[in-house]
Amino acid sequence: MKNVCVIIPSLNPDERLKGVVDGVLAEGFTDIILVDDGSSEDNKQYFPQNEYITLLVHEQNRGKGAALKTALKWIWENRPDAIGAVTCDGDGQHTAKDTRRVAEEMIATDKFILGVRDFSLDNVPTRSRVGNRLSSLALLLCAGSYISDTQTGLRAIPSKLINDMLRVSGDRFEYETNVLLELRSMGAEYGEVKIETVYLDENKSSHFRPFHDTVRIMSLMLKYAASSCASFLTDIIVFSLLHSVASLGILLSTVIARAISSILNFTLNKKLVFKSSESFTHTVLKYYAIAIP
Repeated sequence: MKNVCVIIPSLNPDERLKGVVDGVLAEGFTDIILVDDGSSEDNKQYFPQNEYITLLVHEQNRGKGAALKTALKWIWENRPDAIGAVTCDGDGQHTAKDTRRVAEEMIATDKFILGVRDFSLDNVPTRSRVGNRLSSLALLLCAGSYISDTQTGLRAIPSKLINDMLRVSGDRFEYETNVLLELRSMGAEYGEVKIETVYLDENKSSHFRPFHDTVRIMSLMLKYAASSCASFLTDIIVFSLLHSVASLGILLSTVIARAISSILNFTLNKKLVFKSSESFTHTVLKYYAIAIP
């Protein structure tokens, strides 16, 4: 675990943060990246300090996504020998043993690994159960990927994916959903590890805003779905016009229609859905590397 960084973003932590840090240290991790995402002065005292901890500070609250990207950027620039990184929450909802388990699975498979919970258990708050089922269904419909726990913050990221993660849009909770939507465009394989399902005080410590953040997440998925539908309709219409009206052959009509619809799909996703600032050349090469097969 000495070459795996542990990222813990935190806003206004309490004494539980020290317990989380002590737990992962006991599991053999020796490189802990804490991100103070604009905590109040009264709460800053709860950020532990020792030789194994790097504390990164946002002077103002910027959101969980921004905090994760700050830590990933620091690792990319300062830990060239890192195998990867594990992100976990600082309120005790992820056990240290599970943090190690997802890291071990990442090392063994070189995949993006999610620690997934069992939402059928009685101790799962209703808002979490319903929200996760809806988001899992939406992700399946939009991206064709089924992930049983789309809301999990326990994720192991191989070092080869860190730079791609920095390009994913979003600064708050929607960032983690954007990552899942973009896994295919990254060419990233993923896997799941079952973890203990822990909810403390009905998850009251969570900074997730049920209405506001759900709207942000679902609007992204709807835009992604709309982009796919627009591209599909364009493909059908262009093919029909070329084949039926212009009397072109099936193969040529298909190639032209697919080229036009893919350009539309790429443009909509880059400009409107993910609002990516990544260079055109790099993005289009990755897009067609995934789309052509």
